[in-house]
Amino acid sequence: MEVSRAQAWVLATRPRTLTAGAAPVVAGTGFAAADGVFAQLPALAALVGALLIQIATNLANDYYDFRKGSDTGERLGPVRVTQAGILPPDTVFRGMVLTLVLAFLVGVYLVWVAGWPVAVIGLVSMLMGVCYTGGPYPLSYNGLGDVFVFVFFGLVATATTYYVQAGFWSPGAILAGAGLGAMSTAMLVVNNLRDRETDGAAGKRTLAVRFGDRFTVVQYFACLAAAVAVSVVGVAAMEWSPLTLLSLAGLLPCVPAARRVLGVLAVPDGVDRRTLNPALAMTARGVAFYGAGLGLGALLGTAGPLGAL
Repeated sequence: MEVSRAQAWVLATRPRTLTAGAAPVVAGTGFAAADGVFAQLPALAALVGALLIQIATNLANDYYDFRKGSDTGERLGPVRVTQAGILPPDTVFRGMVLTLVLAFLVGVYLVWVAGWPVAVIGLVSMLMGVCYTGGPYPLSYNGLGDVFVFVFFGLVATATTYYVQAGFWSPGAILAGAGLGAMSTAMLVVNNLRDRETDGAAGKRTLAVRFGDRFTVVQYFACLAAAVAVSVVGVAAMEWSPLTLLSLAGLLPCVPAARRVLGVLAVPDGVDRRTLNPALAMTARGVAFYGAGLGLGALLGTAGPLGAL
């Protein structure tokens, strides 16, 4: 595959997945603005930091999956630059380290703004990003990838975005993070469903490998249902504006994705599952729409006559 150096690095960052890092920041910032505690520079730094940590995680995933032999020529998903020979493994590793250093520098500013809790959260987030596929007990190889995504791309990212602007924790932002964690986990579920056979052959014991297709399909629908429940509970019990139900627009791209996911049960093992690649892209768009709907709905719910809804 012939690509330029710049194109290679863009591929390595996996731009289509970056909604999982941006959406929680958008939602957390929307809640902060609705509560009158919006702070422009901390919000921007939170966005940059979240994206850098996700990019570092993606690079680590690219590097370690290749080293462990789980990324092979039989890969069904989008191009991995290390496996495809586009970038040397050591170059990808150095890119990961550089990205983590940049994330650390952004974190220094956020610690100066919001204090030591951010230092702990940032360092743990970076460590877990590497340990997702690296280290002596890689999370994704031991069925813990779903927990990692729910916690760090949901609860932690959303709640911390609010915290660095307000200086205190918000129960509403934490609940919103649960919804975003569920949506981001749905992305991972599609990925793991697609790769169940190749992951199993490589010794990667994801939940899809451990429990099979039927469990994984149910898990996908459960993630979507959890996201709906969060939005409804937020309005009913947390005094969120009804406009935060705009977040449910995030489920619209997931409707055709859900059909593809459900269709896996009618397909025997050994059949090419590349048909799930569009479902992954659709679910990624769903994450973006869900996060934007939460943040925008919270903000609009405080503005003029809309706030009386």
